[in-house]
Amino acid sequence: MSDATVALCGAGMIAQAHAGAARVAGLPVVAVASRTHARAEQLASRLGAQVVDYDALPAGADVVVVSTPPQCHADDAVRMLDAGAAVLLEKPMCRTLDEADRIVAATARNGGRLLYGENLAYAPVVEQLLARVPAVATLTHLEVRSLQGLPTWGDFTSDEWGGGALFDLGVHPLAIAMLVANAAGKGAPVAVDAALSGGEGHGSDEHAVAHLHFADGFVATVESSWQHGPDQEWDVQVAGSAGVVRVEFFPTLRLEVDGDAVPLPESTLPFPLLETLGYTAQLAALVDDTAHAREPAMSASVGRDVLQVVLAAYTSAGHGGERVPLPFRGPRDRTPLQLWRGD
Repeated sequence: MSDATVALCGAGMIAQAHAGAARVAGLPVVAVASRTHARAEQLASRLGAQVVDYDALPAGADVVVVSTPPQCHADDAVRMLDAGAAVLLEKPMCRTLDEADRIVAATARNGGRLLYGENLAYAPVVEQLLARVPAVATLTHLEVRSLQGLPTWGDFTSDEWGGGALFDLGVHPLAIAMLVANAAGKGAPVAVDAALSGGEGHGSDEHAVAHLHFADGFVATVESSWQHGPDQEWDVQVAGSAGVVRVEFFPTLRLEVDGDAVPLPESTLPFPLLETLGYTAQLAALVDDTAHAREPAMSASVGRDVLQVVLAAYTSAGHGGERVPLPFRGPRDRTPLQLWRGD
């Protein structure tokens, strides 16, 4: 599939990042669909693509990037898979476990051709981090943070979106924490507890702290916030009995081992974040996996695993921070916000 073509299901800011990644990878974008026709036209004109309705996708494309709102993800992803396309499904995967089950089932009956869009898993600095985790020996500390201001675009705090800071932004640090813990031999988390706080003018969460509990008693901390102000702070702290590794994504890209900076290759792209945050490698991986009939490392099942942690965390916060076991055994038809608020 080196000559694969791409279609965009959604034309917002993240879709533009995927369009840039496709251009870097030499994969033509042939079609763009959006609920806002003017936005689709604007993006399509820059890409030399046609504007189509959602129901016309995949419009002959081999790969469809689904970056519609979360409440649309299940229907859009299943439709594209059943139409024969490979799918890059933006995070968060979807809102409920019922929806996640539909996506996983559709992926299975269509050859595993869906990649859950956790772009940081494909970032070069994360690959270096994971390669160094075994060298720290017995894990003693793991903290992953994504802190920034409240988005000024989109419907992130609406009930229809399904969740706030932990659901939408927090899936990044949750996924990284789970990958690091697995690299350290901890396996999957067996329980989670969390505390959430909201903001004014809406019923969603703007700040979250979650603790992932593992079978051997180890606890990892994840913090995600939309109350941090205009400057982003995204970082990872890993410590073990034999060393410390630290990654910083924002405000500057940085890797440190035992306090010493490790040189990172400089991107030659006009927009370096496409490479440093994993967007280019993520799309290339999906194309290569599809060409070789492999299920992506960040599969639909991985996306469902992350969602289970999210749902358990919102349930925990709604019950005073009590520890909630994993896999999540609560209602499969409730969104994170509904579980937090007891709707």
